[in-house]
Amino acid sequence: MPDQPAFVLVRPQMGENIGAAARAMWNFGLDRMRVVAPRDGWPNPKAVAMASGAGRLLDDAPFYDTLPDALGDCTYVFATTARPRGLTKPVFTPEAAMDEARTRLAQGEKVAVMFGPERAGLENDDIIRANAIISVPVNPDFPSLNLAQCVLLTAYEWRRRTLPAPARSDEMAGTEPATGIEVERLAQHYEERLDQAGFFFPEAKAESMKRTLRNLWSRMPLTRADVQTLHGMMRQMVRWKERGE
Repeated sequence: MPDQPAFVLVRPQMGENIGAAARAMWNFGLDRMRVVAPRDGWPNPKAVAMASGAGRLLDDAPFYDTLPDALGDCTYVFATTARPRGLTKPVFTPEAAMDEARTRLAQGEKVAVMFGPERAGLENDDIIRANAIISVPVNPDFPSLNLAQCVLLTAYEWRRRTLPAPARSDEMAGTEPATGIEVERLAQHYEERLDQAGFFFPEAKAESMKRTLRNLWSRMPLTRADVQTLHGMMRQMVRWKERGE
């Protein structure tokens, strides 16, 4: 696993939220959690229950009494906050922050991201220890994010920066795309049967109708299974007609 930022939970209040944060981190391949002065003590059985599959993050998470201790080995720290704080610091979106984190980690730095307690978030005394702020562009009339939500969003952006996924991919479900010749034969099959059925009428419009049908086949992302199914449908309709049913 490539180097990664540490996610520092500062005075988290509910064990369930700590566990949910652990799950969110592990969903996106992050496993370096640090816990600072949790309200209900540490370790927390409710956190373990909520982590459900990500419990090893909690087992490995170091506990700190104070924030300076938790950040002692870090060279660059982000603080997550939704509110203006009157502090002069660079402000990043989560996406840009994780780009910056990746660059600094590649240069050998140690990066951390601070997340505040659920009730009111990080205090100014916490944020002054950060080099920069992460601000999520949320609804200004309802800016509060749950602790685990904020962790999830930041972890997702980290994953996007480090292991980019294609914007779109197609699940072939055991088949593969139809070849040009397979689509061509399908088009011929339908043209022949529809012609026999008198579909291309009147004659003056027949060629235009055939072009429209050919264009329809070319626009469709057909698989081999699709082509076989469409051949089968047409054959069955012809048999049904020939039986006079």
